[in-house]
Amino acid sequence: MKCPFCDELEDKVVDSRMAKEGEVIRRRRECLGCKRRYTTYERVEEILPVVVKKDGRRESFDRNKILVGLKKACEKRPISISTIEAVTDRIEKHIQEMGETEIESRIVGEEVMKELHQLDQVAYVRFASVYREFKDIDQFLDELKTLAQERNEP
Repeated sequence: MKCPFCDELEDKVVDSRMAKEGEVIRRRRECLGCKRRYTTYERVEEILPVVVKKDGRRESFDRNKILVGLKKACEKRPISISTIEAVTDRIEKHIQEMGETEIESRIVGEEVMKELHQLDQVAYVRFASVYREFKDIDQFLDELKTLAQERNEP
């Protein structure tokens, strides 16, 4: 591992601990050149599908895009960053478990919508208005009516 301080390639592991429920190993390292310490994280390389966009373009799955979208939808809502990260983890894990080599962006968006619907209705409507590209206030009101009906059902 290359030292972030002096670029030395030789180091020693001083401490290793599991993190994120055993999915990540946190390693504390000491550079043999400058003797400074730094932390690295090791995780299993996940095989995630290529995302096929609406216009046919293909790009690598990027969990950060989901995280950014969730943060925007949940802005100024009583939702912690750790909750948003847990939702992102669930979405990523579900997509990985599908076992597909390619997945339509629509499926990723629907997974986000499903999670937000359970988490926070305001965040859900915010995301839906962008994701479903509401053209006017009527589409927005239709989505709100649907939410209100679901809330009133026993």
